Amino acid sequence: MKTVRLLSCAVFLSLTAAWAQQPDQNLGGAGTAQPRPALGTITGLVRDAAKQPVGGATITATRLDGSAIRSTISDSNGIYSFADTPAGTYSLATQVDGFADTSVASLEVVGGRATRLDVQLTNTAAVASNHKEQTANATSSAQNNVIPTSTSAQTASAASSSVLPPALATPAPGPAVDNQTPFAFGDFTWLNGNPRTKDTVLDTAFFTPEIRFDTNFIVDFNQPKDHTMGGSTEEFRSGEIQVEQASVGGDFHWQNVRGRILFMMGMFATTTPRNDASAAVGQWDLRDAYRYVSEAYGGYHFNVNHGLNVDAGIFASYVGLFSYYNFDNWTYQPSYVSSNTPWFFSGVRIQWFPTNKLKIEPWIINGWQSYAKYNGHPGLGGQILYRPKEWLSLVFNQYGYGQDNLGLPRTQRIHTDDSIEVRYYNNPENGLSKAALTTTFDAGCQYGGGITCIGGANKSSFVGWMGYNRFWFHRDTYAVTLGGGLMNNPGRYLTLLPPINGADAISGSTYFTELPGEKAHMWDSTVTFQWMPRQYITWWGEVGYRHSDVPYFSGRGGITPPGGNNGAPQDYACMSGASAGTADPNAAQTACANSGGVWYPDLRRSTSSIGFGVMVKF
Repeated sequence: MKTVRLLSCAVFLSLTAAWAQQPDQNLGGAGTAQPRPALGTITGLVRDAAKQPVGGATITATRLDGSAIRSTISDSNGIYSFADTPAGTYSLATQVDGFADTSVASLEVVGGRATRLDVQLTNTAAVASNHKEQTANATSSAQNNVIPTSTSAQTASAASSSVLPPALATPAPGPAVDNQTPFAFGDFTWLNGNPRTKDTVLDTAFFTPEIRFDTNFIVDFNQPKDHTMGGSTEEFRSGEIQVEQASVGGDFHWQNVRGRILFMMGMFATTTPRNDASAAVGQWDLRDAYRYVSEAYGGYHFNVNHGLNVDAGIFASYVGLFSYYNFDNWTYQPSYVSSNTPWFFSGVRIQWFPTNKLKIEPWIINGWQSYAKYNGHPGLGGQILYRPKEWLSLVFNQYGYGQDNLGLPRTQRIHTDDSIEVRYYNNPENGLSKAALTTTFDAGCQYGGGITCIGGANKSSFVGWMGYNRFWFHRDTYAVTLGGGLMNNPGRYLTLLPPINGADAISGSTYFTELPGEKAHMWDSTVTFQWMPRQYITWWGEVGYRHSDVPYFSGRGGITPPGGNNGAPQDYACMSGASAGTADPNAAQTACANSGGVWYPDLRRSTSSIGFGVMVKF
């Protein structure tokens, strides 16, 4: 109350002084002097984040037209005042030892009135701690786990004297060049697999929200009559407008404690879990438990070197370079190396940043994109990410030890995934503003229990690569990307199973078996156009072609039995739509003899498609 009374007195005295100096309007006439300029007052309180008054703060008011500049010092009660201030627009800056500088760009002073502006200061120790927390709360892209630092000034509104709790306050602005936060020394929004948003619409010291929408319209030139496309992790329905992803969540960060949740609705909520067979191990429906979650983890940030994070839960995978989220990528439909490798891991992730250019990240996980552990061995792996320059990114992902096959407890998997991304041209003011390329190489195999990596009838291996070249135009408003890749996958253990008759990774399909030694050699190419009028939105169009040495893609007849899925995708179906009750072709012929014979899906060796869509990320 004492502070309020003192502030009220200061306002009253300032207004009295201003009133006393106003010209007497009743004495005007032809011979009277010109009236003085109208005078007003600026006054307010200076307080810290705990709402305690701050004395000794220097407040400087500068008229924007340069005609006036004044300074004062807040008293022990945090009160400051500028009396007899000419009307106009001012900027206000506050400085005091132990607190971050603050500023208000525009403050209107009206003659004969007091303009109140309360200033909230942030302790410099809290600012330093906030920067370290931001190191812990970084995500990314897929590759970059750093949340861009907000550039909003941390000042209170001139229209209100209320002060937000520290946890809800806008984070203090970071330095012009940040050499502490990992990978913050440069702009890496050009990377494939990394979000291109440079800031957040809304941010607080406790929570940074994230919202994503992804809607597409894709036409398969094979024109499957059941509208079902197979062999893809991005293209699922032909000739329809579909919501691929609708996600809401964000990052929590306070006193070195961190957490992230991103809920996932849309097509991804169905298509992603179907590729995980680990849910068949034991009880409790893990697919339903995690279906609507793409990321969910909690952890702690240690102030070691440039940061050390330890997180446990479900986190996004970096294997295959492309991000789980299409907004972050150069193309909509990625090549096989990305589509056929994990989008997520379940387990523990450790992120160590020995320098601001290097990340070393071990994983202790349930397995290869699996909610559960298949057999006796968990999966072990990790990533080394090195960005020595703003124009260069090197990433190396390794995986091994895991026993990742349902029903094959003695078979282990190893895999290497390595990428290089180079921005070889950068001139934002030219018509061609940027150009960059990426190359990714993958190799892996399964061994044990009669399965071999090299040679023999039971060979089970994977070799693949992909490359893309991207051009940005008109200050990064438009972009064109050309590229593609190929894979050779004997054993088909990473080849996506077409959803024939509702088949998934647990059921398998007798129409497209995935046995050791069976080959799958495929290649693809795409041309993608993107229009990005704002950093938060991408409109896109894409033309693609994919080819397989074995029948694989949906043809005109589709991959759904007459009458719809019959609930037995592991068996042959009859032309009547009923299940033959067997996976043996001879027995199926007998069982379907009175139903018009055995039904077969229409599988083709190639497919062409054209797609359009819009993606939003806040």
